[in-house]
Amino acid sequence: MDLFEPRLPETKLHDAFRLIRSDPGYGKVLPVIQNWATGLLDRKGESQKFIKEFQSTFNSSMWELYLNRAMSDLECNVDYSKSAPDFVVRGPGNYEFNIEAVISDQPPTTVQQKSFSEQDFKVRGALKLVGKIRDKLNLYRGFNGKKHPYSSLSHVRGRPFVIAVAPFDSNISLLQNNELINLALFGMAPPELVGPYCGKQGKIGSLLTPSGSPVEMGIFTNDSFKEISAVFFSTVGTFGKAVVESQIERLVRSTRYRMMDKDKVEPGSMLWQLGTHRFQFTNLTYLTTLRWEGGNQIGGADRLIQHSSVHRETHLDGLQVYFNPYAEIPFDRDFAWPQEVALNYFDVENGEHIQAHPDGALVSRQVYDPSPYSLQFLLESNGFLVR
Repeated sequence: MDLFEPRLPETKLHDAFRLIRSDPGYGKVLPVIQNWATGLLDRKGESQKFIKEFQSTFNSSMWELYLNRAMSDLECNVDYSKSAPDFVVRGPGNYEFNIEAVISDQPPTTVQQKSFSEQDFKVRGALKLVGKIRDKLNLYRGFNGKKHPYSSLSHVRGRPFVIAVAPFDSNISLLQNNELINLALFGMAPPELVGPYCGKQGKIGSLLTPSGSPVEMGIFTNDSFKEISAVFFSTVGTFGKAVVESQIERLVRSTRYRMMDKDKVEPGSMLWQLGTHRFQFTNLTYLTTLRWEGGNQIGGADRLIQHSSVHRETHLDGLQVYFNPYAEIPFDRDFAWPQEVALNYFDVENGEHIQAHPDGALVSRQVYDPSPYSLQFLLESNGFLVR
């Protein structure tokens, strides 16, 4: 079934759906997305509903399409005969678990604020993530008299329950890296980027809603969400992933996690010097390095601006997994994760976030038209040009 054959009146089609269908420049992207749907559209009675949701709401369906292809890359099979939760999964060694997908989306009538407050953006984003995770937990537990909660289903009972969440709650939500999910799940404040405490992270126990009500952060630091075994998270499992995989011409800005033992860093290495440094390699390749010390390691991030012809990214790049240490049914620690997947644990005894991230793990990525205007914007916003 063709995802891109309109099933709704023009007025009900999502702006993004209309754009990618009408722009010939996206011609190579459409078959990539269609391929992501393999198997997903075979569900009896569900395929038409899914296509209509894809065409009318777009973001939530794109996230499910991304996850569907990700299951294949994780060498997992999905039982499409089950309509709920979203993915009934059998992995290597017949390991079975369930995934419920959700996004923190914005209502269609939302008007973006003209003035931007980074603090308001972060508070609102973290509150949205916790709220959406709680909504799905309520589906599992049974809420407001729901007759068949997920926990009552035979293919769910006794198996890990995973919530896969992605942020789409504002026009810039995909720029949040992993800071807000770290706050929501482990109560970790964003790291200090300058000064003597560069790289250090504080802790935040709660945030206030606009009405003044406190909402708990760090929901995986106690047993209040014990039914959730793990959370899958990504800011790059989006339409931009399909654009990159199609290899159409674009400018790409990406951020990658970096970590190296000090004794493995080549003496005098320019790329591992502490602080913030900028490099230009070609007319379309720019790198900003952020580095700080932490014990016997140097950590930080690389921010790259480059042409899509040299940008490299797998489908699983950017996928992060957060394990709940209080889970009633823990996710198997011996699951064979591909090397590009970033794993996150919480040390209950020491109250610490343990990041088992591969050096070079993708944290965020955005794509731009390959125009002089876009390049100028990217160079200015990343400190290579001064207005």
